[in-house]
Amino acid sequence: MSIGSRLATLRSTESPGSVSTPVVVLSAAIAATVLSPLAWLLWQASVVGVGGAVDLFTSPTAVEVLANSLALTALVTGASILLGVPLAVLTVQTDLPFRRAWTVLVALPLVIPSYIGAFAYISLPNLFETLGLTAAIGVTPPTIYGLWGTGLVLTLFVFPYVFLTTRASLLSFDQAQLEAARTLNHGYVSAFRRVILPQILPGVTAGSLLVALYALSDFGTPAMMRYDVFTRVIFVELNSFGDGRANATLFSVQLLAVTAVILALESRVSSDDTSGYGTPASSSVVLSLGRYRWLATLLPAGVTLFTLGLPVAILTMWLVRSGPGYAGGGLAFSPEFALNSVVVSALAAAATVLLALPVAYYAGRSDSRIAHLVERSTYLGYAMPGVVLGLALVFFASQWLLEAVGPGAVQVVYQSLPLLVFAYVVRFLPQAVGSTRSSVLGVDPELLGAARLLGASRRRTFRRVTLPLIAPGLLAGTALVFLTTMKELPATLILHPTGFTTIVTYIWRVQEAGYYGRGALPALVLVTLSGLSMLQILRQERQ
Repeated sequence: MSIGSRLATLRSTESPGSVSTPVVVLSAAIAATVLSPLAWLLWQASVVGVGGAVDLFTSPTAVEVLANSLALTALVTGASILLGVPLAVLTVQTDLPFRRAWTVLVALPLVIPSYIGAFAYISLPNLFETLGLTAAIGVTPPTIYGLWGTGLVLTLFVFPYVFLTTRASLLSFDQAQLEAARTLNHGYVSAFRRVILPQILPGVTAGSLLVALYALSDFGTPAMMRYDVFTRVIFVELNSFGDGRANATLFSVQLLAVTAVILALESRVSSDDTSGYGTPASSSVVLSLGRYRWLATLLPAGVTLFTLGLPVAILTMWLVRSGPGYAGGGLAFSPEFALNSVVVSALAAAATVLLALPVAYYAGRSDSRIAHLVERSTYLGYAMPGVVLGLALVFFASQWLLEAVGPGAVQVVYQSLPLLVFAYVVRFLPQAVGSTRSSVLGVDPELLGAARLLGASRRRTFRRVTLPLIAPGLLAGTALVFLTTMKELPATLILHPTGFTTIVTYIWRVQEAGYYGRGALPALVLVTLSGLSMLQILRQERQ
């Protein structure tokens, strides 16, 4: 066989559809493992029976929880649209001063945990008393509990979803259509309504659905704001006696059903979004603000003040002041808590990337339906609210293992570090799969064929050629999983081993006890870590 024919054969062997059987089997096994918590939850729900489910779902409490969850979701989604769309227009199509700086500042709250914002805002009245401002000026900041307080805090930290998706649609908008509308004597407002809005509506809708999904699945903010939605009620029922776990299971199934509807809408909108195809990206100014240029900066400046400036200032003042907020024995922050967070996040990041590698390689090298199904299956854990995932793993460790193996297995697994790491893997595996798959797609099959031509085996080719080329994607996925794990609240609260305190569980403890000063330092640490994750996102965007 000539060198040319042999090279052609190796090229076909290394084509995108060629993946060894062990990799396929391993990828399918990983996907099945990720799906297992949902299976355990549904199995537990089936034990309750149809009659019990109907009685619970029609009870006044269930109806109220459903109404509260839908009301919060609608409020946050609507408010996010009212904030995100104007800010996107200002930073893309106008001559707003410092547009690039405002773009970064407005997007930054997205990666800050919303419960950190809630922690800062609910501690503000106590901070006024600690500083003596209440007595000095006779004014106490209002408390912001309930629907409106929860909606306010969530909106401030999730509206960037709408801002970013709308901004992306505006950047791909063909400005020739706008110029055509203006030649027909349409002003900018009329042209925006008739021409621009229909083109960017899929982007606005996609961002809105992401906001709705976040608002529905968030646990920390509603819990701190004392507003009964699905996630808070599930957590309360899980820690109660009697029928608590059965009720928590049925509430979880109901929450998953509502989440599935939102995911189906989001998937349909994403698949139908073809508004940007074939249109040149542009960020040139199409609307001059004239004498209102500097006045218009009040909107992004005000948003930045309430999303970044005020929360950081509150936490900083708690940090540098002493007073009642620091009282309370047994709640002192220890460096050990930060070390615990780093250790468990590092373990989760390493395990997640190792499991993501075969799935991403299979999805990147094969265009079969099975490969697509395996990859999409790993995204289920990311869509499952953390409190629901935690509940499913509690059932697995405390009931399924008890029946299948025995009490000894329960003692080893229940509230153990491996179970907590497994929860993180299920929750954040898509982050590592996504970044790694992108790197796999970028590997030139010609290089792999050349390595095989020189006598290298599949394994040696992967180790010497493929792995170094996809290393940046692996590192990016590792960093993203590490930073996200550090901030995960509900799964950590439910599954952390007894006596194993992390930064997020410590913040939860001190806010429940009302000792807000104790939580200032760890909260600022999380804000800093969130900033690092945003830098990673911006770096990938530039690449």
